[in-house]
Amino acid sequence: MSKVNKSVPLEYSTEENDLKIFGFWVFLGAEIILFATLFSVYFSLVDRTGSGPIGKELFEMPPVLLETFALLTSSFLIGLGVHAMRIGRTKAMMVFYILTLLLGAVFLGVEVNEFLTYIHDGATIQTSAFLSILMTLLGTHGLHVTFGLLWGASILIQVKKRGLNAKTANKAFIFSLYWHFLDVVWIFIFSFVYLKGVL
Repeated sequence: MSKVNKSVPLEYSTEENDLKIFGFWVFLGAEIILFATLFSVYFSLVDRTGSGPIGKELFEMPPVLLETFALLTSSFLIGLGVHAMRIGRTKAMMVFYILTLLLGAVFLGVEVNEFLTYIHDGATIQTSAFLSILMTLLGTHGLHVTFGLLWGASILIQVKKRGLNAKTANKAFIFSLYWHFLDVVWIFIFSFVYLKGVL
């Protein structure tokens, strides 16, 4: 069993925890490659709209701004949750993580509604190459958020049952890295898909 080092944050307090965090950074590297590939394909196909709508006709900014606000705020809140965890405030940490997940659910709800609106308007994955890669990119990010909601909820259950210890703190911290990553990906989607699309 790894010896606990009390001079570092709880999530880094054992050698095993260090290795898990390093391993997760490696995993995020693979995720970066995945999304970089999707963005590359998007930029290649963005003008191949066929008889379907272009981004300017399709994108409605109020829902996108709501999604962006929800995800950016959730990223800020999870940062507060990690800080609360580091100073031993378990209840505050859980509140911040719950708020993070609620905002993540808001984001996902708006995105699902956005997809349904596209489909209702006849803009489906089969309509054009542009819509195909758009829905693949947004859908991949949305699936990552969905997984994040389930993962975050399972971590909260573990913290509630076992309290904050080296293992639960490590899991909660790794989850925060994942959530921040989703936020960064969304900033790229917002900037290079939606904003560029409406200009």
